[in-house]
Amino acid sequence: MWPLNNFNNNIAIIEENGNKTTYKQLEEYCSELTKHIEKRCLVFNLCSNEIGSLVGYVGFLNAKIVPLMLKADLDKELLDNFIDTYKPDYLNVPDNIADNFENSKKVYSNLGYTLLKTEYTNVFELNDELALLLTTSGSTGSPKLVRQSYKNIEANTKSIVQYLKLDETEKAITTLPMNYTYGISIINTHLWAGATLILTEKGLMQKEFWQQLKEFQATSIAGVPYTYEMLDRLRFLRMDLPSLRYMTQAGGKLSPVLHEKFARWAIENNKKFIVMYGQTEATARMSYLPAEKSLEKYGSMGVAIPGGKFSLIDVNGENIVEPDTVGELVYEGENVTLGYAQCGEDLKLGDERHGRLVTGDMAKFDKDGFFYIVGRKKRFLKIFGNRVNLDETERLIKSKFSQIDCACAGIDDKMDIFITDENYKSEISKFIAEKTGLNPAAFCVKIISQIPKNEAGKTLYKELECCNV
Repeated sequence: MWPLNNFNNNIAIIEENGNKTTYKQLEEYCSELTKHIEKRCLVFNLCSNEIGSLVGYVGFLNAKIVPLMLKADLDKELLDNFIDTYKPDYLNVPDNIADNFENSKKVYSNLGYTLLKTEYTNVFELNDELALLLTTSGSTGSPKLVRQSYKNIEANTKSIVQYLKLDETEKAITTLPMNYTYGISIINTHLWAGATLILTEKGLMQKEFWQQLKEFQATSIAGVPYTYEMLDRLRFLRMDLPSLRYMTQAGGKLSPVLHEKFARWAIENNKKFIVMYGQTEATARMSYLPAEKSLEKYGSMGVAIPGGKFSLIDVNGENIVEPDTVGELVYEGENVTLGYAQCGEDLKLGDERHGRLVTGDMAKFDKDGFFYIVGRKKRFLKIFGNRVNLDETERLIKSKFSQIDCACAGIDDKMDIFITDENYKSEISKFIAEKTGLNPAAFCVKIISQIPKNEAGKTLYKELECCNV
């Protein structure tokens, strides 16, 4: 997958303690690990933003071994469910949990990770095109996986490198989990370009993260909308970060207020702010908003990536050709993945999508061909006969009350608005009723301790149904 030997003396990895690993050393670590696996098979890689985890990911793909990427601290019951469902041949796990797998044998240990041989051997057939497995819901333990091919990963990686203009001088600091499609795409693109990855498990709220960013001279930060909400609260725009060249955002629609705010700051400070759109089902990215358009077209997800194509369809599946008309977004490109797996037998399946993905997102495009996400197809309610977009309602609230977090859910004629600060309950109820022009009885503001989110900062709407209110 990655031509590591093209960049032998470049620094591939900088760890939290300052240790540096060259591309030549990375290739040697990968080869040493994978020589303990005799043939192509399924491996679970329990991920953290550490070198042992990265060596597993890169080594397995380069050796045509198929990894399923799961977070290292996944609940044991959920992990056991994955193991029972897919019966992997090996597990690559942090040393400190290696003894937790009683029916597995230690094969090899290095860089804080241990390779374990399980009781299973090639239980399920693997399709020749299958390269990588990612979860659709890593926090809930759903066995539904996305099947990515080698062609998918290579095509999307080359496209991202092209539009971000990445080269070997870049240094990306990890702000996202390695088992998350956005986090993996950063790894893929920087290794393809011969650039450097600054691996850290520290979060934005920890001073050590900012110390590492400055000391190792990170050139980019990536984040989901929640990341940028935190950065705004941290007064990031007042920080002095001379090494920073650009920031990227994906993983959901950023509020127009924050989009404009960061875009303006980037332009005024000779940085780049690039909003992108993607799904695991399309490997990673499907669109980008060029930095020079970030302020002019704030709120937009941009245009299709090189090699990709967008269209909109109406309820009858017919193409929409008029600007500013909402329809379901369809994407076509070589990065559209093979399909899903819901059990071990599905790993032998071939390409079920044939390069076309109906995204489930509702969108529109303007007269210049720039696309705007309106909401999820299933994230609408009928309130007294009026179609109300739950995602747009959330953005309205966050724009007005930027100091709080919120999430909207519910059923027809009854929207639940979850917030974490009781002081705003009556204000929000009144605000939404005024904005929508609908009877206040349709909205119920509920107070919870925190909005449930996954490791990538996305709201877990299904868990809201179980919240104590």
